[in-house]
Amino acid sequence: MSLLDVFRPDVLAMHAYHVQDAAGFIKLDAMENPFALPPELQAKLGERLGHVALNRYPGTRINDLHAALRAHAGVPADMGLVLGNGSDELISLLSVACARPGAVALAPLPGFVMYEAFAKQTGMKFVGVPLTPDFELDGPAMLAAVREHKPALTYIAYPNNPTANLWDADVIEQVVQAVAANAQAGQPGLVIIDEAYQPFASQSWRDRLPAHPHVLLMRTLSKFGLAGVRLGYMMGRADLIEQVEKVRPPYNISVLNTEAALFALEHEGEFTRQATLIKSERERLMAALATMPGAKAYPSEANMILVRVNDAAGTFAALKARGILIKNVSGLHQLLANCVRLTVGAPAENDALIAALSEILREPLHTLQA
Repeated sequence: MSLLDVFRPDVLAMHAYHVQDAAGFIKLDAMENPFALPPELQAKLGERLGHVALNRYPGTRINDLHAALRAHAGVPADMGLVLGNGSDELISLLSVACARPGAVALAPLPGFVMYEAFAKQTGMKFVGVPLTPDFELDGPAMLAAVREHKPALTYIAYPNNPTANLWDADVIEQVVQAVAANAQAGQPGLVIIDEAYQPFASQSWRDRLPAHPHVLLMRTLSKFGLAGVRLGYMMGRADLIEQVEKVRPPYNISVLNTEAALFALEHEGEFTRQATLIKSERERLMAALATMPGAKAYPSEANMILVRVNDAAGTFAALKARGILIKNVSGLHQLLANCVRLTVGAPAENDALIAALSEILREPLHTLQA
């Protein structure tokens, strides 16, 4: 016997989340906004945070953040809103709140890995439904899985990570309706539309939300430009959000996170400007990739681009040797064979990436991988 035997066997078999050491590198591996605040706003934020009462637990200031987020996201007055320490925590809270015996969480794959991770951590069964070879939502397979497994939680990332694309809204609607039909048969479930990359997308599900009471909409300020602040939020029917609120840890949003988020929302125009530039740079990267024989870039509505190459590991290593960090996602799912994910950086960072990839991806893409 060992002290490690106190831990669950499935936990012992897990791997901890690993973050690459990015010191000294151009960091294009984590879908972060590459832009810092302008110096004037940095100074104002620093002064404001200096007056925060760090000796006190978070108080009613959190209500101001709720109001600001409601205004920012256009949350209907009759809907609930719950905050998380990043959207990761919200996914965890959903799993905790819905992990009844035999409960199932369902999501398309490849997708955001935390849907599966948090489901399994809470004892839920996870069902992954493969996307099509072009990373589109497989409507018939999704509908069949919803009908068979009667999921308590169905996750739809809009756009998806790591594929960066927006799926067909009509197919998503069919999935939403199929989950509703399960409820009529005595097996209710929730659909969570995850719009983490909404600042860079051409469409949103928000306006459809009132028509579907079993749908919750989740967003984060990480892609807005505040990855270090760790603030996610989820909206939906008030009595549903209330149940998630019950399992939320007290004071999960710190006074510093609250004040920094409020400051950012007050200066929303600066972050909108940054998002516009990122979208422009995304199109420039896509155009450059289209000229490289050894690359196939997939459509993107996020601040990242999925690219299939001849050798994902080799491409990752070659870029790292040139001082550029990207993400090799080829091991996440068989559909991602030899795929890498590029975060859209600042113009100078993208210049360096384009120059490096132009040297690395000279050989035509193999037919079987194209």
